Order: sequence, then C-alpha cells, then structure tokens
Amino acid sequence: MNNEIAPVTEMLPVFVRELRRYGVAMAILFAVIALAGLAVGILWPRSYTASTTILAQGSDIIQPLLEGRAEPTGVTDHVGIARQVVFSRKVLNDILEHGGWLAEQPSALEQDRLMEQIKDRTTVASARPELVQITYRDSDPHRTFEVTKRFAEQFIEESKAAKERESREAFEFIDSQVNDYHKKLTDAEDDLLKYRSAHADAQPGSATDANARIGALRTQVEQARMSLMEQQSRESALVAQLSGESEVTAVQTRAGLYRAQLIELQAQLDRLLLTYTDQYPDVVRTRMQMQDVQRQLAEEESRRNQPAAAGGQTPFDNAQFNPLYQELKLRLAELRREIAATRSRMSSSEGMLDAELDRSRRIAASEGALAELTRDYEVNRDIYQDLLRRRENARVSMVLDQEQRGLTFRIQDPAILPLRPSGLRLAHFAGAGLALAVAIPLALLFALVRFDPRVRSARQLERATGISVLATVPTYATARERLRDRARIGLAFLVVLGVFAAYAFTYWLRLRNQ
Repeated sequence: MNNEIAPVTEMLPVFVRELRRYGVAMAILFAVIALAGLAVGILWPRSYTASTTILAQGSDIIQPLLEGRAEPTGVTDHVGIARQVVFSRKVLNDILEHGGWLAEQPSALEQDRLMEQIKDRTTVASARPELVQITYRDSDPHRTFEVTKRFAEQFIEESKAAKERESREAFEFIDSQVNDYHKKLTDAEDDLLKYRSAHADAQPGSATDANARIGALRTQVEQARMSLMEQQSRESALVAQLSGESEVTAVQTRAGLYRAQLIELQAQLDRLLLTYTDQYPDVVRTRMQMQDVQRQLAEEESRRNQPAAAGGQTPFDNAQFNPLYQELKLRLAELRREIAATRSRMSSSEGMLDAELDRSRRIAASEGALAELTRDYEVNRDIYQDLLRRRENARVSMVLDQEQRGLTFRIQDPAILPLRPSGLRLAHFAGAGLALAVAIPLALLFALVRFDPRVRSARQLERATGISVLATVPTYATARERLRDRARIGLAFLVVLGVFAAYAFTYWLRLRNQ
C-alpha cells in the first residue's frame, strides 16, 4: 500500500470526523492531563526568597586624622568572613530558635539536619568588594523574611564583636608585653646600678677621662723632667762660677753692714706696703727683721764705744763678704730648692701616672661587663618605649572599634517580606498542564489519522489501487446515531468545562488565602 502523506485538505475532514468519534475519550484525556498539572502545581512546594545587602564601610573622617596613631581593624575578604559567621554553629542555633524550628524540640541529629538544610538554602555573595548579599529561600514567606533579617543582624553583631575582640586582645597582648619589658628594664637598671656601685671606675666616660688624665700626667712628667735637666745644668754652671769667687772682698765695719742691711729691708718694706696691708705676713716678718737689725746695730755701736781690752772692736770686725759670692750662693740655694721641688713634683706626677694607669687597666677590665649590661639596658629601653607607643596606638584602635568609628557595617538593602513565591509556581504548572492537555490528545488523534491503514477517502483509494473512482456513497446517520453523537459532544464539553471550573476554583482559593 502506498504510504504517501495525504494532503491536508483530505486529512482535515477525516480529522474532524475522528474528533467527533473520539471526543469523549479525548476530553477525558484532556481532563486527566490538565487536572494532573493542576494537582502537581498545588502539591509543588512553594519557595519564597528574601535577600539583604550589607555595606562594609571603611571610610571615616576620623581615620585620616588618626593616621599613624591608630589602625582600625579591617577586613578584606568580607564574603569569606560572612560565610564563616553566618554558617557558624552559634548563629545557626540562633536561627533555629528564631525561625521556630526548636518549638517542636527536635533531637540533636534533627537539628544538624535542619542546619544543613538552612546552609543549602542560604547563599552569601558579593557584587562588589564592600557589599555582602545574604539570600535565603524557604516555603514560609514570614519565616524567610525573619531568617534573612536575623542573618543580617547576626552577621553585623558578630563582625562588630570580632573586631572589638581582636582590638582588645591586641591591646591586652601589647599591655602584657609592656609589663614584661618594664620588669626587664627595671632589672637591667638594678644590675647596672649594682655594678657601678661595686666598681667605682665603671662610670660613663671613665675611659675617656682616664685617657685624658694619663695624657696630662705624662705631659707633666715630661715637663718636670725637662725642667729638672735645665735646673741641673744651671746648678753645674753656678757651682763652677761660685768656685772662682772669694767669700770676702772688702773690709767694712759691722755697723755699716747693719745700716746697709737696714736700708735694704726698709726698701723691701716700702715695696710690700705698696701692695699689702700691715697685717700681711711678709710685712710683719720684714718689720721684725728690721727690729733685729736695729737692735744689732745698737749693740754694735755700744760695743765700739768700749775699749778693745774690754771686749770692744777686733781687727776682723770690719771684714765684708763678697756680694757676688753671696748672690751666687743665694741663687745656688734657690736653684737647689727648685730642683728639689721639681724632683718632688716629678715623683708625684709619676706616682699619679702609675695610679691612673692602674685605674685605666681596671676600667678596661670592667668595660666588657659594663658594655654588656649597658647594651641589655638600652635594648630593653628601646623595646619598652616602642611597646609603650604601640600600646597607646592599640588603645586608640580599641576605642575606635568600641565606638564603631573604624570599619562599620550597615544594612544597605534590608530584607522585605516576599509576597510572591520564586521559581515554579501554580500558574506555571497550570499553564503547562493545559498546554499538554490540548497538545497530547491532538497529537494522538493526528497519529491515528496519519498511520491508520484503512481507506478513508476516494483519492486515497485511487492512489492505493491506481483505479479511478467514479462515485462515492456518503454515510448517513440515523436519528439514534445523531442523538448519541450529540450526547458524546455534550459529555466532552462538560468534561472540559469541569476542568476550567476546577482551575477557576483553585485560583479563587489562592486569592482568598492570600
């Protein structure tokens, strides 16, 4: 048999005829499919979604003013921190209680299962680095709203608490380090003080002072040695000159000598009175010498007035010492006194130099221990001062976090009560059910007409046999058959009308429940 596709004009009457024939079956199939779609839409769990957006605001007018003095606690991965906070057990326990799940007193295993379901229905995302969006979906719109709102509140509270806790722990840690290093610094000061008290030479600058003192004493010793050599040379010259002079050079009375000496003392007294007062020791001593000379002069004059036999003047009374010899002898005596003083000064300088060298050796021996103690003290002092500055900076940072002056979180887009479910709703299932209820019966009817091997038209018979058909005899329905056809059509119409009535009733109930 030829299976060529018949033209649409030939298939359309056959299609209508078969539709009338199987109208009730197709109506029932339509009703079953449409009501099945409606039932699936009614039984399909509705899903409501609510979301909230949190802004992590880091800019603040106080931050540039306190730059370098305080470091507000910052968070870079806001989404990661939000996931850790939102999905923490503490927050999820609060969500279970706030969402009403704990009202049925579930077991620990059921609570864990509920937490996992809440995690699966919760999404934490970030459209921008400073924005955190929390989305939650549930079958209850009120619970969806409350849970989403509570998630945002818990995230902000936990973030603030974490910031405050972090800054407080940082301050407490630095404060403990400050106390530790204060004790170390005090111990280092005590050790340094004890060492300096036990070693008098272990003082700052002792080595420099000792070196300067040694240099000065060496200079004094060298100068004293040079002076001594010069004075000894002058002594040799004076001794040689003195050996060539006689002690007595002329004859002169003793009275004349006393008068000359008295004149010399009077001149010396006049010079002293020009500078000093009468109580000055040299003035008093000169006057006493003058009195002695005057007394000796008076005795000499009284002795000269006596005869020689009575113990008066002798032949040697007019002898006079050589003035040059006396002057040289006086200069030699003064020079020898200077030599003795120079030797004494040089000996004293050498003794002080030896003592200073011993002191320098003691300073060098104690310099290592003193340097180590000083180094420990300076290191502890520098660290302590740095920790003091850091503690104050940490204190300011802690106050900033407590007063929420640093990184702040605020709800940019609050959660709202979802009025319509998200995803597949009843309207979607109802529309799909109606579409399938219409398409499936028509598709089955088309397949029946297309693949039925029976001859349904004259043209189909001509194509199948190759014989021309001269005439066709149409079928004629009796009154009973027409009545039965109308009954089938009415029944099919009622079935379809019942389906639409069910759809309308469901829609009315949905509006009423809302």
